[in-house]
Amino acid sequence: MAPPTDLDRDLQRRAALLDAWVEKRRQIAVLEAKAAELLIDQLNIYDGDVAEHPTHRDAIHRSMIAEFSAAARLPRTTVEFAFGDARSLATSLPAVRTAFREGRISAAHVREIVRASAPLDEAVTNARADAEILALYKSAVLVVAEQDSAARTRPHARQVAAALVGDTVVQRQRRAVEQRGVTVRTLDDGLAILTAVLPEWIAHAIFDRLTQMAAHITDARRHEPGDAFAVDAAVFAVDADAAAPDAGTTPDAGSTPDAGSAPDAADARTTDQLRADFLSDLLLAASPSEILGDGLDAVQARVQVTIAATTLAGIDDAPADLDGLGPLDPDVARALAGRSAGWSRLFLDAAGHVTRTDSYTPTAAMKRFLRARDQRCRFPGCRTPVHRCDIDHNHDHAKGGVTALDNLAHLCRAHHTLKHPDIPGLHRWTARQLPDGTLTWTSPLGRAYRDRAARRVMFT
Repeated sequence: MAPPTDLDRDLQRRAALLDAWVEKRRQIAVLEAKAAELLIDQLNIYDGDVAEHPTHRDAIHRSMIAEFSAAARLPRTTVEFAFGDARSLATSLPAVRTAFREGRISAAHVREIVRASAPLDEAVTNARADAEILALYKSAVLVVAEQDSAARTRPHARQVAAALVGDTVVQRQRRAVEQRGVTVRTLDDGLAILTAVLPEWIAHAIFDRLTQMAAHITDARRHEPGDAFAVDAAVFAVDADAAAPDAGTTPDAGSTPDAGSAPDAADARTTDQLRADFLSDLLLAASPSEILGDGLDAVQARVQVTIAATTLAGIDDAPADLDGLGPLDPDVARALAGRSAGWSRLFLDAAGHVTRTDSYTPTAAMKRFLRARDQRCRFPGCRTPVHRCDIDHNHDHAKGGVTALDNLAHLCRAHHTLKHPDIPGLHRWTARQLPDGTLTWTSPLGRAYRDRAARRVMFT
């Protein structure tokens, strides 16, 4: 065997650092679990105090929260959430508690799992569901939580909860929408925070439209006046495995508004600053001012919704799915579908993966399929939605990679560039797609990381 080279030793050192960091993160999770166990012990003491003095329940609770908040120098709400998570771990999520103790999931994972389980707890408390659904919930959620980030666990957990007790989820959303409102809080240096509490789908649609407008200006800096900018219409995906009359499909609609005159080349605003300026213009003047560029009023907000055909037809009221985020009120989904210029019909396999969509032309069909399958950037842990990603050849087309569904996936710009051939080999990643749509990424250290196609959870 040849003696190790300097490159071999360098790679070994880098790999050792990575392994040490991952192990420390696991140990941190174990310590966080031990901290949660202490809160569970405190809750047992609290329950005893309340049993002895039931009329002072609120005072006892406030005193406990204040004590832990002061001792740890943490905000009151942070401590309240920590105790709430501990209560759920102790009473209804024992398997999650075990995974947490062993460091297989982090405190962030626990937080998302517990928050998403609230509709299940409500359904069980109100005798609208059996307690056994909690075991099914934890099994379905841990499969993802132990392999993926907390950010990706959140929408999956919400989908599972909606699939198990959809009526409770819908009722909670309809109650919550009454809490919408707008507040303002003054900061220092002439700034203020304007907070709008809105239905989730509206908030994300607003943010998407502001982002598209900001991108319009950013692109205009790099193009000659008169260039056109394509704007995709909303995509509404429909589960066609459910029995319902064939409503037919129409091709995805789109428009190509004229970009108009490019803004001043000296305009160096960031995307966040552009979003803020457009928000101000739209709210104060109803449409963007001319100085910010022409054609922006044609930019439409985009959200992607999955809804069962039976729900779309009004046969049932199962929650729809706001892709990448979680359950959506079926009334809202039906209203969005009614306004959409085009939607795609999806066929799902038993595991909830998209297998195909209706097609018109090969290129359009492939794009519809990939948008429906991927939902977000296909790098592990990334949640950038598909409409802000590029469709990438996993095996470089210039090196013989074919333009086929099993060689294409959406990647955001940041992760797309990790594969570029102009990146030094010591820092370049590769990606290979498996037949089921799973992407296997290989890092410069030779480590393999898998990203599975997002599932749509539909229990029957």
